[in-house]
Amino acid sequence: MPKAREVAKRVFAKEFNASSLAFKESDDQFAPAYVLTPTGAKCNRIFIVGTLTEKENIGEEQESWRARVTDPTGAFVLYASQFSPEAAQSLSDLEAPEFVAVIGKPRVYKTQEGEVLVSVRPEAVLPVDEETRDQWVLDTINATADRLVALKEGTEPDAKKALEYYHTDIKEYKEMLLTALKSLKQMEVSVVSAR
Repeated sequence: MPKAREVAKRVFAKEFNASSLAFKESDDQFAPAYVLTPTGAKCNRIFIVGTLTEKENIGEEQESWRARVTDPTGAFVLYASQFSPEAAQSLSDLEAPEFVAVIGKPRVYKTQEGEVLVSVRPEAVLPVDEETRDQWVLDTINATADRLVALKEGTEPDAKKALEYYHTDIKEYKEMLLTALKSLKQMEVSVVSAR
C-alpha cells in the first residue's frame, strides 16, 4: 500500500530562511527527511504562495532553474531540475513577476565554511491570482500563530525541540506576523483607492 504524502506546511520566508535543523526519525534510507523551523513546524513538504520575482536557467546540458518567490517577510529560493521535470517546465513557462503557488521539499545545505543555505525543491509550481496569495498569507499567519502558542506553552514535542535548538524569540515572530498582516491591509487600501 503506498504511503500517504506528508501534509505540506505553511511557513513564511523569514522563518524558513532561519531554519537549519534537518533530520530523519530513523536510519532507514527511505525515511522522510524533515526540516524543523524556529516556531516548530516539522516540514517534509512546504506550501508557499508569493510573487515569482526572478528566474534563471542555470543548467548547461539541460534546463535547471533557480527562482525566487517572495512573500511579505522575505524570499524563498527554488531549484528545479530533471528531478522535478513538471516544476522545471512550469518555471520555464512562467514570466516574472507573477503570483505562484509552490509545493516542494525543503532542503538544508551546509557549506564547507559552515554557512547554512536553505532552498525549496518544487514538486509543483502553478500560477495563481492575488486573492489566492492573500488567502495564503492569512492562513500562514494563523498557522504560525498556533505554533507560537505551542512554543509558549512548551507542551508539544516539535515546539520543545525548536525552542531548545533555536532559542526562538517569540516576539520576533509576532512582529513578522504583524508585518504580513500590514501587507494585506496595504493591498486592500491600494485596491480600494484604485476603484
